[in-house]
Amino acid sequence: MSDLKNFHVSLVKKVDDSYDIVIGSRLFDKLAEDIRVLPYKFANIAVITDSNVYELYTKSFEKTLKNAVPDKNVNTIVIPAGEKSKVRSTKEYIEDKMISLGYRRDTLIIAFGGGVVTDIAGFTAGTFARGVPFINYATTLLSAADASIGGKTAVDTDAATNLIGLIYQPKRVYIDISTWKTLPEREISGGLAETVKHACMRDAEFFEYLEKNIERVFSLDEDVCRRIAEKNCAIKYNVVMIDENEKGMREILNLGHTVGRAIETVSRYRLSHGEAVSIGLCAQMRLGNERGYCTQSDIERVEKLLTRAKLPTRIPEYIDREELVRKLYTDKKVRAGKLRFVFQKGIGDMVKFSNGDDEASAVYSDFVSEASARSIISKL
Repeated sequence: MSDLKNFHVSLVKKVDDSYDIVIGSRLFDKLAEDIRVLPYKFANIAVITDSNVYELYTKSFEKTLKNAVPDKNVNTIVIPAGEKSKVRSTKEYIEDKMISLGYRRDTLIIAFGGGVVTDIAGFTAGTFARGVPFINYATTLLSAADASIGGKTAVDTDAATNLIGLIYQPKRVYIDISTWKTLPEREISGGLAETVKHACMRDAEFFEYLEKNIERVFSLDEDVCRRIAEKNCAIKYNVVMIDENEKGMREILNLGHTVGRAIETVSRYRLSHGEAVSIGLCAQMRLGNERGYCTQSDIERVEKLLTRAKLPTRIPEYIDREELVRKLYTDKKVRAGKLRFVFQKGIGDMVKFSNGDDEASAVYSDFVSEASARSIISKL
């Protein structure tokens, strides 16, 4: 072994992934103004959108971009609307389309749409040519509350949702409240599920604000919608800034998602993401009540607010409970065959199980037995 050589490759580096979030109405021109002065070079722009958004906005959006940067090659790639598009084959389709257009590293991707679009476009940006910059232009309340912020990108598989992906931060996020006016009521409700989750998790005063104003969201009151957009951003980015790479604390953003994601999949997406998360919130509250983390009064307040948001609080009869239990144990948060949950502490706080070495690595999840999971599912 005297001829053994050892080389140490030192790659310690500091990376600044900071970005701005722009909240307002009718932001096409604002994006066009900003895109002229981006601090990196690109010759191509790929606008990734879905079939619904394409019909409503994409022609005018693309025209605005082409007028702003006439020297750039701008093309739109359209995928079918809906969660069923958030799969590897769709990502492959987008990549093949970009390659056929001659796109390489000198490319900027703009995710123009809701949560599915921002997830899959961000994932594509993170891997195409080993990573190209991307911008999120969120057109739904759900994407404004959740998918467009934080850098989580992924696709679903038959085994589990969001199982394959990476954390890859956008260069900028635009939240256009004016586009909410074309959303079906069901999509407004879906976005409110994540909004209620944020309030349960981090802000009791915001929860009270929602109790007073939830109906005004459906009438698209601009002041209320802007307040909701701003609070969602503030709550989520304050968590992400502390724990970008999921060392521990960021898991609180999974509140309601352990059961919710399983229900969404087992329903064969008859339930939307927000509807499934709503039921998941109720499940974790009832389980938390058994452990003394929240009161019956807390449960009633949350379930009443979710009902007023036109969201379900019970598992539909058509869902097979046994299949649901099995699906829970394919969740990517399962460790050594054990299911982990995060729990809210009353309303506006989370249960912390360990402080960790620093704030980011604090542990907010605990193991739940299969018997406990079955018990709660049987009662919903």
